Amino acid sequence: MITIAVDCMGGDHGPGVTLPACTEFLDRRPDAALMLVGLPEALQGFSHPRAKLVFASEVVTMDDPLEVALRKKKDSSMRVAVQQVKDGAAQAALSAGNTGALMAISRYLLKTLDGIERPAIAAQIPNAKGGATTVLDLGANVDCTAEHLLQFAVMGAALVSVLSGDESPSVGLLNIGEEVIKGNEVIKKAGELLRSASNAGDLNFIGNVEGNDIFKGVAAIVVCDGFVGNVALKTSEGLATMFGTFLKAEFSRNIFTKMAAIVAYPVLSAFKTRFDHRRYNGAALLGLRGLVFKSHGSADALSFGNALNRAYDAARNNLLDRVQVRIAHAAPLLAVVEAAVD
Repeated sequence: MITIAVDCMGGDHGPGVTLPACTEFLDRRPDAALMLVGLPEALQGFSHPRAKLVFASEVVTMDDPLEVALRKKKDSSMRVAVQQVKDGAAQAALSAGNTGALMAISRYLLKTLDGIERPAIAAQIPNAKGGATTVLDLGANVDCTAEHLLQFAVMGAALVSVLSGDESPSVGLLNIGEEVIKGNEVIKKAGELLRSASNAGDLNFIGNVEGNDIFKGVAAIVVCDGFVGNVALKTSEGLATMFGTFLKAEFSRNIFTKMAAIVAYPVLSAFKTRFDHRRYNGAALLGLRGLVFKSHGSADALSFGNALNRAYDAARNNLLDRVQVRIAHAAPLLAVVEAAVD
């Protein structure tokens, strides 16, 4: 039985989205159980044979400073959900709440794995091949060293191996060009480290990739700092929203555009479905001594359900153990890097 602790209060819609998604998830997953964490009045009346209600007295809002979320709201639904993972009551935790607060609380309670200095946020962005490109970091670390980027690549490879079954997923380093000589000093050094890791058999590094390569699906994993990664993520979400708005506009114009839109609708609809971010909702907070997943704050029930699926798959396929194995295998290289830094 895979047990996931769910912060039911997080996100823009709270229990109005999380509870229906949890019900649908449990109905589809007979080997899954949920610990639903939230205010008593919000969870009152919810019942399922494989759901346990865990009450909290506080909620972390999207506007709460990290200090408030971490130090003052010690009985928040977010913190109580992550605590279940620390206590061993759940194999993973999921929240749609404040990203910075979730990272801070998770790092404080669970700590980082040996060999990992900073956790990273990894999520999938739809690509033209019909699948998705896993990108990390997506906002947890704005300023990264070359060593951090190497660690992100190792963790990302473990995540993708769980999601896709590919034990040697390709890794690309996001840069302003494919040439080795391009990029700032951090990127150039990161390239050297990734090539060394690839030569040692720790990674399948294919070299530098550019921003448009994320959407082409050139590499299964793209590594970058959190500032660049977050911009790429928000850009892709914006494009998907713009396309949906365009479809609606074409159906509401004159009779000729309506007719053209009707004829093209099957193709356009398939295109929209392929690039629907709701299909890939659920970002992993990698590098912690426990599994924590972040849902988009504006997620609807379908989207939140997919985030539950991500957490379930990660727990069922022992993502944490796989990350630790890969880190252990890459330990000689990481140790050399740390010694050089010192």
